[in-house]
Amino acid sequence: MRATLRTRYLLPGLLVAGVAVIGLLTSGASPSQAATPPAKSASKSAESATSSPITYRRPPSSYVAPGQALFELNCSSCHGVDASGTDKAPNLQGLGPATVDFWVSTGRMPLAVATAQPVQKPPRFDRKQTLQIVAFVTSLAPTAHDYPSGIPDVDVAAGNLVEGNTLFVLNCAGCHTITGAGDALANGFFAPSLHRIYPRQIAEAIRTGPTQMPHFGPGNLSDQQVTDIVKYVSSSIQHPVNQGGLGLGGIGPVAEGFIGLLFGVGGIMLVAFWLGDRK
Repeated sequence: MRATLRTRYLLPGLLVAGVAVIGLLTSGASPSQAATPPAKSASKSAESATSSPITYRRPPSSYVAPGQALFELNCSSCHGVDASGTDKAPNLQGLGPATVDFWVSTGRMPLAVATAQPVQKPPRFDRKQTLQIVAFVTSLAPTAHDYPSGIPDVDVAAGNLVEGNTLFVLNCAGCHTITGAGDALANGFFAPSLHRIYPRQIAEAIRTGPTQMPHFGPGNLSDQQVTDIVKYVSSSIQHPVNQGGLGLGGIGPVAEGFIGLLFGVGGIMLVAFWLGDRK
């Protein structure tokens, strides 16, 4: 009787405990791996503390004339020849270079058909043509004080991953989700995925607030804080380190460990009970 109980319950219990310990040890990062990125980020952040990690640049004035031709051909039917807006599209004057660059470089503009919210797609114009359109629109009126006066060039290496994670959770995850996959909002709008967007465009979105997104000026987030978020999104969100192998949606190693324990331990227990019954 004791031998039967030992075979049926003790052996499966030991197997479950062993697999659980192994799963917990291997599902997370090792102490050295977990500590390395913050240390590097902190040192780089300290080195760049004396200067802004974001440089704002405007296209050259020589781009205005060719930009006007491109704008009149592709954008004026909705925004008007002077970009002052019509009943089809809003006024673009005073919104600054970063706003125009974001909408055109992400392929959201120009629109073929008006929709509730434009979606990211391959841009119609190459980089030079985009800058030419930006140059023309921004030449029509001074940039409003709460919008960037130029297109941001972000020194991503100066960002801090730990601070970026904290800022992203506080300011961005509520709409874009903790994994950056995006989510539905009210009235047919949605927070888009952040998995395929360049660092410059992340900074532009933060500073200009496209569609339903609030725009964060220097009074809300400093250039260093914007850079921290850009670094976190362009590294941890877009290129997650999946210690267990399969990312399972980027939720983290806990999900991988849970799936491994659920199916792995469950399978081992079934085999163990089958072996016990055969005895």
